[in-house]
Amino acid sequence: MQRLEHMQHLDKHLVDELAQVARESVRDELRAQARGQRRKAALYGASGAVALYAGAAVALAVGLALALVLPGWAAALITAVILGALAYALRNAARPSPAPGRGAAGQASVPGQRDAGRGYSGGVAPPVPSTPPATGPVPPRPDTPAPGAPGPRA
Repeated sequence: MQRLEHMQHLDKHLVDELAQVARESVRDELRAQARGQRRKAALYGASGAVALYAGAAVALAVGLALALVLPGWAAALITAVILGALAYALRNAARPSPAPGRGAAGQASVPGQRDAGRGYSGGVAPPVPSTPPATGPVPPRPDTPAPGAPGPRA
């Protein structure tokens, strides 16, 4: 009996040790991946900052070129309008295109139809029948009493 207890103690010790080794190896792996991700994110951030300064230099050059033939205020105004139009075009390019059968604001084109794309994976809506259901008498709901039947009144 004592030998079995000793073996159980060794098994428990071995399991604990294996779990600790597994945790440490996973932790080291995640640290190495995170280090690479941090470096990549820093490089992307730096490239974005440099691109911002490059864009500002191009805008300044356009303004100075226009200032050669126009007054300074007019050159600055034209440069601002060009940058505003570029920003508007980029914003529209970043937006997803509306799905077929949808209006300009992305709303359903059929009145009373709820947004079928919301809440489904990948924005894919379930199939919708092309014809409305046949009209006729509406059956009573199971939780409402039949007309004329005694029951509680609200």
